[in-house]
Amino acid sequence: MDTGTGEIVSCLLPDNAAGNAGQVPALLVPIEDEIASVMADGAHDGEPVYQAIASHQRDPPPDVVVPPRASAVPTSTENAEAQSRRDRHIWLIAEQDRMAWQKATGYGRRSLAENAVGRYKAIIGPKLRARLLPAQRGEVAMAAAVLNRMIRAAKPVSTRVA
Repeated sequence: MDTGTGEIVSCLLPDNAAGNAGQVPALLVPIEDEIASVMADGAHDGEPVYQAIASHQRDPPPDVVVPPRASAVPTSTENAEAQSRRDRHIWLIAEQDRMAWQKATGYGRRSLAENAVGRYKAIIGPKLRARLLPAQRGEVAMAAAVLNRMIRAAKPVSTRVA
């Protein structure tokens, strides 16, 4: 999801056997614009996700923000320049705490994607109507296109009043 516009830039409906982290390369394929950052939940934790994002766009590399699992260990103990982004996330959480990491990385912006999922379920519905996986994939793609068209036509603007 593009957090600036609220539009869905890529969606994928995998089969039941597929894991979340393995879907990242396929999610990146349709994205042609420059990616500023990628945020995902802890199910996407692991160096393969970071590598898939880095191989999709090398320059400038997107900022990857994925919370490491509580049991995560750094792959490198070398100097800070040699550490991967994931290692730096692990060290930051170890030095401070998870809430400080969330604030430092802006992880709270991921809630915008969760809002998009809520919007999908509220407008389109919580269940798929098609029975076969290929048709379900088409249903999801059409629903994403409909939601994008709706948000382009009338994106709500909200302001906090103190």
